[in-house]
Amino acid sequence: MPFTDFVLALKDNPYFGAGFGLVGVGTVLAAARKGAQLGLVAFRRHYMITLEVPARDRSYAWLLSWLTRHSTRTQHLSVETSYLQHESGRISTKFEFIPSPGNHFIWYQGKWIRVQRNRDMQMVDLQTGTPWESVIFTALGTDRKVFFNILEEARALALQQEEGKTVMYTAVGSEWRTFGYPRRRRPLDSVVLQQGLADRIVKDIREFIDNPKWYIDRGIPYRRGYLLYGPPGCGKSSFM
Repeated sequence: MPFTDFVLALKDNPYFGAGFGLVGVGTVLAAARKGAQLGLVAFRRHYMITLEVPARDRSYAWLLSWLTRHSTRTQHLSVETSYLQHESGRISTKFEFIPSPGNHFIWYQGKWIRVQRNRDMQMVDLQTGTPWESVIFTALGTDRKVFFNILEEARALALQQEEGKTVMYTAVGSEWRTFGYPRRRRPLDSVVLQQGLADRIVKDIREFIDNPKWYIDRGIPYRRGYLLYGPPGCGKSSFM
């Protein structure tokens, strides 16, 4: 049988035609899906901007507090409970709702921003035992200014909450982390110490803050510590 007759016979065969049609449709759909994937990758690369903030970064806690104020309509929340002990001994409880792990959308400076809070249960902080977390911000465009503005607002909000207050830190492994909420700063003259002792310490601290170059020129680490000793209740912690 000549080749042309063989091709004509296959063309007239309904089973072959149906199978070839299915293969053709499948090929077109596969090519379209691959093209859509490549197009989405190219769109994200050239027309979207992403910012990832890991939990270890200082700004992570700032951003969670900032999100609490800018995502009031979200229905998927997590709660952070903290206790605050007042100088009178009274203990108060504070509940703070923050967006739970998952995807959230906020409207900021005329554009929608997707906020993705990730929690990896397979990775745990060996020092605290908490799961590893990160927050990813995604927005249309290539201007980084929107993320810079978010970070600046979050930083200003955090500093506003600490203004005029004392921030307590605790040692966790090789780093210092905030402990509890900032406490109201009490006047220095409300702590009774030995005559002139408080003034000498304050003067020494100010001289240390104003003279970092003296340490740099001599190759000495720029740090200073104070050892306060005495029986309980004599004002060591209150003075600090």
